[in-house]
Order: sequence, then structure tokens, then C-alpha cells
Amino acid sequence: MNRHLISAGDLAKDDALLILDTAEELARVSERSIKKLPTLRGRTVVNLFFEDSTRTRISFEAAAKRLSADVINFSAKGSSVSKGESLKDTALTLEAMGADAVVIRHGASGAPHRLATWVRGSVVNAGDGTHEHPTQALLDAFSMRRRLGGLDGRRITIVGDVLHSRVARSNVLLLATLGAEVTLVAPPTLLPVAVGTWPCEVSYDLDAVLPKSDAVMMLRVQKERMNAAYFPSEREYSRRYGLDRDRFAKMPDDAIVMHPGPMNRGMEIAAEVADSPRSTIVEQVANGVTIRMAVLYLLLGGETVA
Repeated sequence: MNRHLISAGDLAKDDALLILDTAEELARVSERSIKKLPTLRGRTVVNLFFEDSTRTRISFEAAAKRLSADVINFSAKGSSVSKGESLKDTALTLEAMGADAVVIRHGASGAPHRLATWVRGSVVNAGDGTHEHPTQALLDAFSMRRRLGGLDGRRITIVGDVLHSRVARSNVLLLATLGAEVTLVAPPTLLPVAVGTWPCEVSYDLDAVLPKSDAVMMLRVQKERMNAAYFPSEREYSRRYGLDRDRFAKMPDDAIVMHPGPMNRGMEIAAEVADSPRSTIVEQVANGVTIRMAVLYLLLGGETVA
């Protein structure tokens, strides 16, 4: 594996499978009464979050602590960053503290890539702007593999606000690497200009795609990133691109429903669909800790999992 995890596109198939297989081993450890391993004892992991996050930050913190690493949580609010300190100066401070790994979430696309040029430790991208979120794609792939058996040849449909979704881009790149066939479904206004270069198909008709899908991932409509009217109304969006009970019935009986969270219940996904036995939404949160343990373990060269 590379020293950093910045893009899902950086992972070769063997790298991605190594992470998924390592996570499978670590999941068995997580089922024990004592979940802690000594593998990263003496290592320091810094969570450097310039954007608000609940699930991702706590997930990385739990993952590092279960591997016995020391964890420093750094929030931009109330720190020198709020006083105007640059990302480079923050990086040099972390370097002086001897951080072995820096997990960064930043509002600017490309920030983790710049950070990787300034620190000697490993950099893990926990979401940068509208660019990528590779560990989310890994936990999604892990969740799919556990439910569907394998990903090679599986048909995965990703629906919704692709334009503002770093999750969608990372999932398309990773799933294509793992041999899945990905279809994006969205209004034309919510697709990136360069989507034609992505390794996937594009459709505007959700009803036509659902019966052929092994997994359907609904994306949150990111209203906080929208500075214009991308669709006529929330009701109209939900009517055309929301996963309600009737659309859910069109999916194959063994197909699963996913969502990276947080959800807009009743808009992109109906509550009864989100809470159905075929939904993996709660599993995705639990699998996030396991996948992030695997990533930190492999990047920091932990001892053998036992």
C-alpha cells in the first residue's frame, strides 16, 4: 500500500482487497468482550477536522483507540486556525509534535494532497470539499461485500446529489476497481461536468434502473452546498428521485439499500425503506470503525492481528 490514503483511485485492486480482508479479520476481534489490540501502541494519530463531523471523527477516534494508538483531536473552531493560521503552519505544528498519521477533513478539495507534502507521517483523507471520501467508499464496499457475497459483476446504483458528493466519486472509483458495474442516477443539474470521464454509466430514470440493481445507494441532497436552484422543489425531487415504498418494491428481493448519512428522511429516502431489514445504514456506521482500523493498521505497519 501507499504511505497515504488520499483518493480511492490510488488503490489498486490488491490494495483494496487487502484492506477489506484485514477489516474482516478485525471485525472478528471487535466481537470479543475486550475489543482493544496493542498493535499501534506508542503511535500518535491526529484527527484534524476543519469541517463539522460526528460519525467520521468519532469513527476514526474509536478505530485508533481500539488499536491502542494515542489520539489527538484537533478542531479548527477555537484553535489558531480561527485566528488565521494557515494549513501549512498547522501541518508544521503537527510535524513538530511527531504525528504518525493525520486524518484530515477540509472544505477545500485537494487539502489532504497538499498536507501530504508537508508532513512525514501518513495522511488519510476523511473528506475534502466535493472531491473524495475514500474510507467511506471502503466501508460501503465492505458492507456490500458482507451482504452480497462479492462485488465482481454486481450492479450498484448511486442516486441523487452526485455533484456535491465526495462519497459518490470515491465509490465510483473503488467499485469499478473491484469489478462492479456502477450507474449514477440524478437530475442533469446534479451531475458533474466531467462525469463522462468516470468509470460508470449515467441514467436519469430511476424506475428503469431499480429492477436491475443489486444495491441502491441514496445520497443526501446537500442543500448547504447549493447556491442556486438545482431542481424545482423538494417535493418534485422526491417524486422523481426519492426511494419510497413503491420504488422499493421494484427492486430485486435480495437487493440492499444504502445511505452514507446523514439522511433527509422523506426526501431522498422514505423512513420505512431506511428502517427495513434490507437496509445496511446502521451496519455502515459499525463497519466504519472496522474499516478505519484496517486502514490505520496497514498504513502504520501494525503488528500481526491476533
